[in-house]
Amino acid sequence: MKYHFKVHKDGKYYWAQSIELEGCITQATSMKVLRKNMQEALNLYVQEPEHSKDLAALPDESIRRSKTVEEIELDPQTAFSFMVRYHRIKQGMTQSQAAKKMGFDSLFSYQRLEKKSCNPSLKMIHKIKQVFPDFSIDAAIGC
Repeated sequence: MKYHFKVHKDGKYYWAQSIELEGCITQATSMKVLRKNMQEALNLYVQEPEHSKDLAALPDESIRRSKTVEEIELDPQTAFSFMVRYHRIKQGMTQSQAAKKMGFDSLFSYQRLEKKSCNPSLKMIHKIKQVFPDFSIDAAIGC
């Protein structure tokens, strides 16, 4: 998943603002550091608090990289957990409902899927696709 940042130069400093995610802003003293900061800001921005119903927007695939627009890839683990949460909320399901539909014994097991630290098995990815048929593994891992 690649998001887009509009880059600005202000004197000898740089700052960037996400085009898709209002309020996702960062700054730096060099372009190299700015790119690192953009990825960090992006990863933090899409990781909403567990009980929040807010959803970050998906990337706008029509936006292209240019002299002033940078494409920044979301960390694949963050992207995967974000997409699981995104599809659950879009279907109007609670975590408990999703856990039950996937056959989890405990809510905690499902909640791990919505956390960045989860590394799901192929069997788990299959369950996710069964419950959320529109879930795109390619989109989630940036292929």
